[in-house]
Amino acid sequence: MSARVPKGGVGGRFVGISRGDGIIGVQPVGARQRGDGLTGVKSVSARQRGFTLIEILLATTLLAAGLALGFATLRAATATVDRGEALADRTERMRAVEGFLRRRLSSATPIAFAIEEDSGRMVRFIGEPDRIRFVADLPDYLGRGGPHLHDVAVIDGDAGPLLAVSFSMAIAGGTIEDRNARPPEPLVPDLVEARFRYRGIGEDGLLGEWDDRWEQVDTLPLQVSVELSSRSGGAWPPLVVMLPQRMGGMVP
Repeated sequence: MSARVPKGGVGGRFVGISRGDGIIGVQPVGARQRGDGLTGVKSVSARQRGFTLIEILLATTLLAAGLALGFATLRAATATVDRGEALADRTERMRAVEGFLRRRLSSATPIAFAIEEDSGRMVRFIGEPDRIRFVADLPDYLGRGGPHLHDVAVIDGDAGPLLAVSFSMAIAGGTIEDRNARPPEPLVPDLVEARFRYRGIGEDGLLGEWDDRWEQVDTLPLQVSVELSSRSGGAWPPLVVMLPQRMGGMVP
């Protein structure tokens, strides 16, 4: 027995389909055959739809903001690392220069390197506001070793004043110029200010005042004060060095 279906279905939305057993099935127009003889109806709400322009713009904005934040964080971290490395380099430079000056001054010997023409005094130490000259044994890694005149002075460089040290071999009452002598070695290439001061024992046997010049050139001062400042490091910690008082080591 077959059922009659209005032509075009109800409202023209259904069609009759024979299932092969004499029974006519009814399915809406646009329904899919599932392959097992049954027909499914595709819901409009289940259909996939694309992104709207607003959603795309919002996603792009969020992505750009995330990238900007990431790059800003990376730049900040890099700048922090660079500042830390620069500070470490300046600190290491300060410590190296201060250590060098401390070792050289503390190893000063009362060996004469010049003779005053007017008085005939042996010159064993010359101290000025921006220059120090004294004799100390030179380490092998800086030259041939042995007693050398150390000349620590403020000189003019290509980029401004700098603190440098030079060496020359010392003998009794003079120095020997070395043809292969090394040029002055910069200690503080970006020097702003350098000040050397000296102190010894007064006539009353007590520790004297600090002076910008050491007048008793035939003896060593008891203490030397070094105050430095540079463009990269600002004011350095003050350095005070005690010099050995080896009277028995004086050589004319």
